Amino acid sequence: MKKIASFLLCAFLTVSAALSAADREHTLKVYNWADYIDEDLIAEFEKWYEEQTGEKVQIVYQLFDINEVMLSKIEKGHEDYDVVCPSDYIIERMLRQDLLLPIDRDFGNAPDYTGNISPFIMNMLRLIDAGGKDANKYAVPYMWGTTGILYNPKYVSPEEVKSWEVLRNPKYAGKIYVKDAFRDVYTALIVYLKKDEIDSGKLTLDQAARDASDESIALVENWLNSMKDGVQGWEADFGKELMTKEKGWLNLSWSGDAKWAIDEAANIGVTLDYAVPQEGSNVWFDAWVIPKYARNVKAARYFIDFMCKPENAIRNMDVIGYVSAVGGEEILEAQLDPENCRPVDASYFFGPEATAVPVDYVLYPDKSVIDRCTMMHDSADRTEALMAMWSRVKGDNASTATYVIIALAVLAIVAFMLLGRKKSHKRKSSGKRR
Repeated sequence: MKKIASFLLCAFLTVSAALSAADREHTLKVYNWADYIDEDLIAEFEKWYEEQTGEKVQIVYQLFDINEVMLSKIEKGHEDYDVVCPSDYIIERMLRQDLLLPIDRDFGNAPDYTGNISPFIMNMLRLIDAGGKDANKYAVPYMWGTTGILYNPKYVSPEEVKSWEVLRNPKYAGKIYVKDAFRDVYTALIVYLKKDEIDSGKLTLDQAARDASDESIALVENWLNSMKDGVQGWEADFGKELMTKEKGWLNLSWSGDAKWAIDEAANIGVTLDYAVPQEGSNVWFDAWVIPKYARNVKAARYFIDFMCKPENAIRNMDVIGYVSAVGGEEILEAQLDPENCRPVDASYFFGPEATAVPVDYVLYPDKSVIDRCTMMHDSADRTEALMAMWSRVKGDNASTATYVIIALAVLAIVAFMLLGRKKSHKRKSSGKRR
């Protein structure tokens, strides 16, 4: 129901704004993922913008569900979106192709809230290979998370999920689901398979993540082939639903999906948990950028700034269930939960005073977990080779049972929507394909 409401809102804003489409000075075109914002903030921004500038602006809010679709509209279609929210590797590609404008942080008399971004996420941006450009001048991080394993401790022990090898354990065959996201899976596994070289100092985590050589692709492909007979489904969004119903016991998943599933399962008496294997994995993030063909750069800058206000960051997290890139005392205070959360070292995100704070470890992993994670990169001319590998791996594993389960999962999701079941934690991309 929430998704339907999102698209209805999007359609309404588009139609109403079309009446003044020619007046681009007072129209702001925002292109974002579905279910990825507190929608009340859209109208609130329009009011806030007028208070700050004395000018009116009307938002045209549109949705995408695949990074590459968004990129194609800008790169090939020269669409004049003013603000978009791509993922890390797409930001890297857009910078290389000169598709982004620098974000001026001068807001006159208005405060600069972009300074609230956690230094941890800003440091991740510095890993972007942008041909000599500083990505922090072109992107303001929005949400972030990790890739790991959602599991059912009734059947799988916490000790087993300390290693990616658990996915190859034959006793879990038919109870394993894997995200149909080749970049996330490849990055996590290449870090794991290159662990000895990383531990010996021959490779850094970032160097391993960038490695898309034929040899490394073959290494990951062989490992995937050795475990794929146990995979019941390659999924974009239905895995978390099946986990809550105990149809699956292991799910290579995103932290946001994991958080949603853990909370949903608890409501029906099922216990789920999430872990990032000790061999390492990847941290991903999405960020606000201003595309090259934007026509209202001023309002775009203010919109990005508005999203970085701590109170707005908290509202967005509460609605969509993901973790804001905004740090600071206000965010930390809002996330403290001593009754339900064990202390973790979140100093990497909140600063040196946060070495033992009771926050959700799924959303804010311990520093020891973050230290063994890296970020994904654009594979440039190696993308086709990676996609071909992924297609080969999945191609022989689509059993009739898999299709039946997928169909049942889709029907179940539709049924929930029609019944108006409210979900407090929504997958940020609901089928998002990295």
